[in-house]
Amino acid sequence: MVLRNCWKSRHKNSRGPAHRWVRPGTAALFWVCATQLVCGTGAVVGETKYVQKDAEFDVTYNDTVTSENQTIYAFNHTISRNKTEGVRVSVDVMQQQLESPILFVIRQKQAVMSFQVPLILRGLYQRKYPYKHIARTLCQPPTRAASETQYFFVDVSTLSSQGTNYLLRVSRVESFTLQTDKTFTFTASPSQPQFFKYVFPDGVDTVIVKVNSDMSFPCSVMSVQDIQCPVYDLDNNVAFIGMYQTMTKKGAITVQRKDYPSNSFYVVVVVKTEDEACGGPLRFYPLQPDELIDAGNRTKVLDVMVSPAINSEKYVIGMLFCLGIFFSFYLLTLLVTCIENKRMKRREMFQVPADMSPAETASLLGKNSDGKTPASPYEYGSFADNGSTLSSEAITDSVMSTDNYGYMERSLDSVARSRQESLSSVEEDDYDTLDDIDSDKNIVRTKKYLCVADLARKDKRILSKKYQIYFWNIATIAVFYALPVIQLVITYQTVVNVTGNQDICYYNFLCAHPLGALSAFNNILSNLGYVMLGFLFLLIVLKRDLDHKRALVRNELNALECGIPKHFGVYYAMGTALMMEGLLSACYHVCPNYTNFQFDTSFMYMIAGLCMLKLYQKRHPDINASAYTAYACLAAVIFFSVLGVVFGKGNTVFWIVFSVIHILATLLLSTQLYYMGRWRLDAGILRRIVYVIYTDCIRQCSGPMYIDRMVLLVMGNIVNWSLAAYGLIERPNDFASYLLAIAICNLLLYFAFYIIMKLRSGERIKCLPFVCILFTAVVWGFALYFFFQGLSTWQKTPAESREHNRDCILLSFFDDHDIWHFLSSIAMFGSFLVLLTMDDDLDTVQRDKIYVF
Repeated sequence: MVLRNCWKSRHKNSRGPAHRWVRPGTAALFWVCATQLVCGTGAVVGETKYVQKDAEFDVTYNDTVTSENQTIYAFNHTISRNKTEGVRVSVDVMQQQLESPILFVIRQKQAVMSFQVPLILRGLYQRKYPYKHIARTLCQPPTRAASETQYFFVDVSTLSSQGTNYLLRVSRVESFTLQTDKTFTFTASPSQPQFFKYVFPDGVDTVIVKVNSDMSFPCSVMSVQDIQCPVYDLDNNVAFIGMYQTMTKKGAITVQRKDYPSNSFYVVVVVKTEDEACGGPLRFYPLQPDELIDAGNRTKVLDVMVSPAINSEKYVIGMLFCLGIFFSFYLLTLLVTCIENKRMKRREMFQVPADMSPAETASLLGKNSDGKTPASPYEYGSFADNGSTLSSEAITDSVMSTDNYGYMERSLDSVARSRQESLSSVEEDDYDTLDDIDSDKNIVRTKKYLCVADLARKDKRILSKKYQIYFWNIATIAVFYALPVIQLVITYQTVVNVTGNQDICYYNFLCAHPLGALSAFNNILSNLGYVMLGFLFLLIVLKRDLDHKRALVRNELNALECGIPKHFGVYYAMGTALMMEGLLSACYHVCPNYTNFQFDTSFMYMIAGLCMLKLYQKRHPDINASAYTAYACLAAVIFFSVLGVVFGKGNTVFWIVFSVIHILATLLLSTQLYYMGRWRLDAGILRRIVYVIYTDCIRQCSGPMYIDRMVLLVMGNIVNWSLAAYGLIERPNDFASYLLAIAICNLLLYFAFYIIMKLRSGERIKCLPFVCILFTAVVWGFALYFFFQGLSTWQKTPAESREHNRDCILLSFFDDHDIWHFLSSIAMFGSFLVLLTMDDDLDTVQRDKIYVF
């Protein structure tokens, strides 16, 4: 009756959160606890004796608890606004009573913490790990008073009838508040997590929380949480609130003041019960569903430091630096254009007299007086007339004869043919209307020595329409590809911001500068170079295209009969692909991870493929692949890229199939290139192969007819077969990079072959493309150095990826990968300029004197 009246009195007069302690299943316990608070230090309820003790800090209490003898420890401490001290409760249990564990309930202002000892933490597949040594830090409710005394109580109870001995110690954490730029060392384990408080100093709006350890394992989690109770500091609840990430040796989270109204936050570090989340070995399965597994020693020593992040001034400097670099290329291009225009005006001053005879005009075109060309097909870059030779550079200023506008007149047959050309739409197959066109193709394309004129027989309007499809197709692909990509990465970024899960995206967290909703603005900004330089390349191509069309309208002989045929559709596609590479790379870096890597690589494959197609088109304009065929092949490459990432890791069947397809594709392409497309893949292909081997290799033992082509194709097959063997043996984890390496190796091989054959054929490289080649090679070298620094990788777990994170190295804003973006965009732009200008020396050479290789 006395206890009942006491409880009623407490219930009537109590204010605050006393009744919030009562929860289903523990109502009787908390009723007793409340009774002890009011009715004295000891009481007996039924057969259970409850004892309350006034306890002190830094004193170890060695007691025994049973179902008949339970204890309440009362503590008090003084807190102030200007100083925050943590309070840590440590518990050790001598015996392991799994059936009836000891329950510890810590009641404090605005919060209740409870845990059982031994503490059972669950891992993967619900495996259970018991812990007998527990240490927890109490949260600190904020106070408005200058100084305030707060009370908290530790209730110890059990349902076991046998006595269980325990040790209880409550101590103050002197270094509970972290200091800016000061490292604090501590230890943590799954049952002994740690958290600390940080207060933003005046004038600092953004900080970086860095946690480091010399130990890769055990795996741990760092979290940043708002100042509130309770603090989620166990493996099974640390992901409930705030931002968090797994870590092995390194972890870093950027925190902004605007996200924390109290201008302070908790840094929580928890050691996980298992290491699978950090890429550690998968431990054995329990034999029984409820089997307990010894966790072993999972104590980890860590360092924590909070440093101010960059201010808004660094953002402005970084953006101006980025814009300044790429605008300088616009200025340099404008300067080179002005210089080139002045040179052209000077050349117009040295015009050929208007009354030049047809014989003299023909001599300048490299023809004899009877209109026939010289016999030698190897006089590249020069013109011959009756034994006299004039270099192309020497006659550049005098090759233009004048009409009313000072330009050379075309020959009468060329003018007549030009006037008879219809302006209506022409289909690509219109040139094949003659019955003997197929035999004509076979005769021309199987000659031992081919000239560009032999492979530039199609109507220029037909080819122009054919190659413009490259641009329109890639523009269509870009629109339909980019829109869902943008939508997806926005969703990824939203999920990261809402859930706080920093393991979703693979950033370089030590140099990830947020802006607005974006977590790593610097990685996105550095992709601006691809877009700006791609657009600049489009402008350069557009100027050349317009100049060429004006020359055609004026019936200039150089534009009609000389030089490599000018088709700009693939160039437009290359510039568009470079811009799209920048856009999609920026989208990828919004949230780089395993599922969206193809955003960053798809247009790299397209750029490599388009560059090879353009190189081949220069000397083979009539037989180059159509846009539909080219993009279908590139789509197949991207398809295999996705399959390789999803199924290629350790899958022997996939690597065998891919290697076989790689080798067969190489052989088919080699045959297509060697015979200039004059072969058929049909039922009789095996019979024809056997016949060729018998006649050429066994019966006559003759060498290859086209030696130069054979050298290229043999080298290409050696390289590709070697890459296929490497993939089959090593099975690289990064299949996307492996596939890109195949494309780049083939491009470099073909480009080197083109340069060598160009010089071997007596042609030369002008100053501008030569400077571009040297400049591009140097830039590519530096770019690849920064690329292979590997600041993060989605092939590993997020925690393992963070081990590669490093601080910013440029303007405290850009990291190594940002510099790769800068240099690679410049190198790609330079490579495009090399392709565009490499054959400018042939602009005054007749096409029947330009060798095909």
